[in-house]
Amino acid sequence: MIKTTSNAVLIQPDTIQKHDRGGGASTTPLVTRGVGATAFITGYTEFQGGAQIPFHHHNCEESVMLVEGSAIFDIDGQEFAVKAQDVTFIPPGVPHRFRNASQTEPMKILWIYGSQNATRTLMDSGETRPIAAEHGKQG
Repeated sequence: MIKTTSNAVLIQPDTIQKHDRGGGASTTPLVTRGVGATAFITGYTEFQGGAQIPFHHHNCEESVMLVEGSAIFDIDGQEFAVKAQDVTFIPPGVPHRFRNASQTEPMKILWIYGSQNATRTLMDSGETRPIAAEHGKQG
C-alpha cells in the first residue's frame, strides 16, 4: 500500500493476505477503514472451478462486478448467467449468492458494500458477522 501526502492510497492486491472462505473461494480486502475509507468498503473474491458461496444477505447495499470468468447469480428464486464486466446491485436484506459457472476455470468478482459496518448473514444458519471482522484490518 502506498499512501500519498493527500492521504490517497494505491493498493497493490498482490501484497495483501487472502482470506479463505472455504469451498474453493478466497477473499482479498481492498478499500477498508484501515486505508482511510469512511463510507464504503471493497474487495474481491476468487472462486476456483465449481466453487460457490452460500446464500446470504447484507445489512446494506452491495454491488458486484464480474471481473473474470463466468458466473451464475442466484437471487429471487432465479438464476442469471453473468459474463465479465456485468454488474449487479443488491438491496439490503435480499438473499443471494454467486457460483462459478465453470468446473475448471477460475472466476473473480469485485464487491462494494455501501457501509463501513456491512454484515453478512448466512441463510442456512442465521449467523451474522461483520464483513470487516471476516477479512481483518488492512493497512
